[in-house]
Amino acid sequence: MYEAIQNLQKFDALNGKTLFICVGAMKSATSWVHSYLSTLDGVTPSPLKEVHFFNMKFAGHALGDMDMLALKRLKFHIEQSGDPAINLQGRETFQASVDRAQMIYDDNAYFAHFARICETDTKVLCDITPAYSVLGPAGFDYLKSFCATQDIRLKLLFIMRDPIDRMWSQMRHMTQTNPDSDLVINWAKGFASPSICARADYRGVVGDLDRIFAPDDLLYLFYEDLFTESSLRALADHIGADYRPADTKTRHNETKIVTDMPAAAFSAAKELLAPQYAFCTSRFGDRVPANWQV
Repeated sequence: MYEAIQNLQKFDALNGKTLFICVGAMKSATSWVHSYLSTLDGVTPSPLKEVHFFNMKFAGHALGDMDMLALKRLKFHIEQSGDPAINLQGRETFQASVDRAQMIYDDNAYFAHFARICETDTKVLCDITPAYSVLGPAGFDYLKSFCATQDIRLKLLFIMRDPIDRMWSQMRHMTQTNPDSDLVINWAKGFASPSICARADYRGVVGDLDRIFAPDDLLYLFYEDLFTESSLRALADHIGADYRPADTKTRHNETKIVTDMPAAAFSAAKELLAPQYAFCTSRFGDRVPANWQV
């Protein structure tokens, strides 16, 4: 076991709970999943849709400095109108931002955060951070060992979306958040980026998850049929919650840039991602959505 993990505090408030971690993929409706989980009885997601704890330790494919983001988010809350102390008392996201800032220097703060947000009827706690998909085998092994320090059940979810559609959605989103990158035009630069390609590596992510976690602790879903009753029932069953019908019309964190993928970019992406299509067909068979661009 990692030396740092051996010194963690035990949080009795978490005893018998399920910690549900969605590890991706990016631009595969994880924001919608976070919102949906908050409607289920006994399920308490972190107010931070993306906690970004484990990926700050395994930052090889990071798209930014997540600790700096945490401090900027905390600064944003402190600077809002009104008395900061009163705002802190009444705003869950402000409180969670304080918790996340503490994680920069205290690993205990991760579980302390979830222990703090536990409610009387909480059975499941949720960390929805799609950046965890690129933790790699060492990162996933660390995550498993870290969570084994608590008396909790660990359940994971990985959502796959048509690889070409997902990558183009990511690049449009990155252009929206950082116009200087302009990956919609400079798409070749995006296809050459190890960090972007790592998020498209279903073969690598699924292989790592399969090797490190027990099959019963893993759930693989597909974006294209995520919003169906069968998929949502599978999700609820996986975490031990009761199914509830979902609002499938409201979109969350939708990318505003809707530029179509240039033909040259599509051809390049199809060649780049061909191994991912082949892997998913081999690994998941007829579960792969029929409208994937295989």
